[in-house]
Amino acid sequence: MKLLTIGQLATQAHVNVQTIRYYERCGLLTAPYRLESGYRIYPPDAIQRIRFIKQAQKLGFTLHEIADLLALSVQSEDVCDDVRQRAEAKIQELDTKIGLLLDMRQILQQLVTDCNQRQLTPTCPLLDALQTHIGETR
Repeated sequence: MKLLTIGQLATQAHVNVQTIRYYERCGLLTAPYRLESGYRIYPPDAIQRIRFIKQAQKLGFTLHEIADLLALSVQSEDVCDDVRQRAEAKIQELDTKIGLLLDMRQILQQLVTDCNQRQLTPTCPLLDALQTHIGETR
């Protein structure tokens, strides 16, 4: 088993050194063995763990959610059901976010259209709309 320095781990896992240190602080990576010189030494399986974390992030899981997933062991059907339920919840969360983003896009598109169709006036319709919205939230 060839141990890796933090630089080697970062290179092989396609992340930067600060990411590894951050994952350690968050508890996603176990504290590495340290040589007398202070260098951090990691086992090779740390590469797969970091890749798992990065892939889960790409799918929209938070670091807290990823910690929960990492804590699960894929040795029983119950665990698989739990992971599936978490994935279904993430899909619902993403659908909600997509809906909100589409609403925001539609509003911005309408404001841009209003700006393009405006007559020469001293004010900007887009800025006016934002100002009106700010006033409504107070």
